[in-house]
Amino acid sequence: MRLPGAAVLLCLVDVLHAFAIEEKGDVFQRMACPAFLMFDNAAYLADMTFELPCNCKPKEVSSVIWYFQKNVGSRKTTVLTDFAGTVVVDSGHIHAGSDVLKRFSIRMFSLIVFRAQVTDSGHYLCGTKKGEFFYGYDVDVQPTKHITVAFVDRGQHVQDDYTEKLFSLFTAFWDWTRCDRCGVRGEVRRIGLCYVQSAQLHPRYRAAMPNVTSCGSRAVPAHFQHPGRLRRPEVAIRSCLTPCPKEEVPEEGVQAISNVISKLGEKPWLPRVPTQFHKQPVGSGLIIACPGARPEHAVAWDKDSVRLYRSRYLVGVNKSMRVFIDHGNHLHIQWVQVSDGGTYFCWREGKMVAGFRLSVIYQHRRRRTFNDPETIYAAKAIGMSYVLISIIFIVIHVCRCCRR
Repeated sequence: MRLPGAAVLLCLVDVLHAFAIEEKGDVFQRMACPAFLMFDNAAYLADMTFELPCNCKPKEVSSVIWYFQKNVGSRKTTVLTDFAGTVVVDSGHIHAGSDVLKRFSIRMFSLIVFRAQVTDSGHYLCGTKKGEFFYGYDVDVQPTKHITVAFVDRGQHVQDDYTEKLFSLFTAFWDWTRCDRCGVRGEVRRIGLCYVQSAQLHPRYRAAMPNVTSCGSRAVPAHFQHPGRLRRPEVAIRSCLTPCPKEEVPEEGVQAISNVISKLGEKPWLPRVPTQFHKQPVGSGLIIACPGARPEHAVAWDKDSVRLYRSRYLVGVNKSMRVFIDHGNHLHIQWVQVSDGGTYFCWREGKMVAGFRLSVIYQHRRRRTFNDPETIYAAKAIGMSYVLISIIFIVIHVCRCCRR
């Protein structure tokens, strides 16, 4: 009786699996594509990674192609595909400022853009090779260069709403992040993006709320855009304190003697996290990224036992900062000095996840040859300077002779 029962059970599993696949495929059948192409508004902060799903497509289309346009109807259109829909990008090798063609991936008809930049703002269209469009997005990537920061513990407040006769500007805040540390004082962060409310927005663009869209959206009329550029994205930061989750301790006598012996040589004051060793020459620049962290995550940094709080080390807090944390959660060390050596620990979502052991070294001076690129560049620069000075000298004397 066990053998027929197992066979019936396997058949039921196959039926449920096929039903699940059929249900997943029917998502595109339940949502009909609009007869007139509309654009869904989506706003993000620079250096964030965003995903745009192709919410509708005909049943016979097995792969989609994504197009990028700065403006509707623009002749310059960028094709974001390899014409097979199988582009795979390792987000760990993405550099800020690189072209969007090197920072995207298509997975299950959805477009993923890594470390978005302000230049990535525009229209994203889901369609086919023949130029048939099914779904569109109006993406607004807002800059972090001149972002407004409010430290709540110091009594600082976010920006007030700006109201005019035909429109109003306000900041829409995301939820507070988790506490970036546990067991000690940490910080929580809240990101706010600029939005505009008006009855004169372009009807071709859709948003979550009627008559509301992000400040950089193409739905905003041209005579409204100047005040929108003056309003910056915001970040609010405040202190927090949360306990660490309790770790399960093995019962007495269960732990093996080998584990006890292995712990005898450990240093109890160092956290047990994966640590990477790195050597950096004096005077150079260094940027450290927390493994697996994104700009929207709660990330914190420590140097040995010193907490690098954002209230002191966030970029822009002081005019001259050599060590700072940017809004993408990266730790920057400019003009590395010997005193910067030590172990830097990274917290992600309230848990310490990695260590970075930095050793500062002196570079051995080497004699340059005439074949070095730096020597060639210096020789060209000096030669051009002498030629320019000689021309100016000759012109001045010729003018004096002509006057006489």
